[in-house]
Amino acid sequence: MKFDMGTTALPTLNKDTDLSSEQLVALVDRLVASVEPLEGKFSGRGRAAFQQFKNNTDEIAASLGVALGRIREGQAGMTEAFFSGDEQQETAAQRSMGAQNFDAARF
Repeated sequence: MKFDMGTTALPTLNKDTDLSSEQLVALVDRLVASVEPLEGKFSGRGRAAFQQFKNNTDEIAASLGVALGRIREGQAGMTEAFFSGDEQQETAAQRSMGAQNFDAARF
């Protein structure tokens, strides 16, 4: 069985990462939305702690978005490098075969 990393594994990895990224961002958004009804219900230290929690979730969501974007950029670069290397390998193989004298190898 032939394993073709370029046409199967890398596109699947990219698709799975996109899906996981969307799901993770949606979960963080749901977390933030679920605590919004509590906003304004606290006073004093409770209010400060709640505001800190909300600020932290906003920062976490932003950081996740940046990190996942960089992962996708890395995967795109890996895919591009794979296909470029595959094309270069094909070109080199064709060039080498074109330079060979196959008639001399007859038995």
